[in-house]
Amino acid sequence: MKARIMVWSLLLLIGWAIPTGAQEPQVDPLQGEIVYQAHCVRCHGIQGKGDGPDASGLLVPPANFQRMESRAKSETDLRSAIIWGLAFSPMHGWWDKLSVEEIRAVTAYIRRLAPYEPPVP
Repeated sequence: MKARIMVWSLLLLIGWAIPTGAQEPQVDPLQGEIVYQAHCVRCHGIQGKGDGPDASGLLVPPANFQRMESRAKSETDLRSAIIWGLAFSPMHGWWDKLSVEEIRAVTAYIRRLAPYEPPVP
């Protein structure tokens, strides 16, 4: 009986330790572009350079997604900025205005404008 319990416990632990390979749901790039055009382009600009029509009136300039600093941000960092906003900047959080799918889609669209480039140590 003890051996059986130990075997099952071991199998359970191994099952938890092995990555499942779960993938994030697919996002619709067109939906991301629609969200970007509706909510982001006025500050971040058409190409994501932080040069939208409202950018000049802001005390803190919007992020330029083309800069290496922005390209080096992880998906989690981008999503966090979209969800919660950025302190001491005009970038407010969108958690109460965009759905999870819209946030994923607009993050994917931003990555199309400015692909991820991991920082070089």
